[in-house]
Amino acid sequence: MTRTYLPLKGDKSQGIAALSRVSSGAAYSDAVRIDAGVLSLLFVSGKTGTKDGALVGRSMREQAAQALRNVIDSVEAAGGGLQDIVRVRIYVTQIDSASIRDVHAVRAEVFAAGQQPASTLVRVDQLVRDGALVEIEADVVIAK
Repeated sequence: MTRTYLPLKGDKSQGIAALSRVSSGAAYSDAVRIDAGVLSLLFVSGKTGTKDGALVGRSMREQAAQALRNVIDSVEAAGGGLQDIVRVRIYVTQIDSASIRDVHAVRAEVFAAGQQPASTLVRVDQLVRDGALVEIEADVVIAK
């Protein structure tokens, strides 16, 4: 078994003001890949709806779509694909009918019917990124 830590890309503070004063930046990896025989497990850190260091919008739908795109980018960088995502955890700062519909609409646009990963949706008080409404993390199984 081998373990590979995939470093964060871009700004090491990840656009979080409190981390801009820390010389090492964020103290976590973009993802961790475990190679074990005929498959690899990939654990992708939580992604918010940012692009080029800035939030993409102020709506749940906009941020959820970008957060999921950021997860997929990390999966693809590690050699996997959309079909390899087996579980997602979605953290949102608001749960109401519109927010739930928006999150599920984004998921339905990305994951084909019958190929949706296991999922958890959790409301949290706040995310570390100011203005962030959603954060998504994923577990991935990649066949070699």
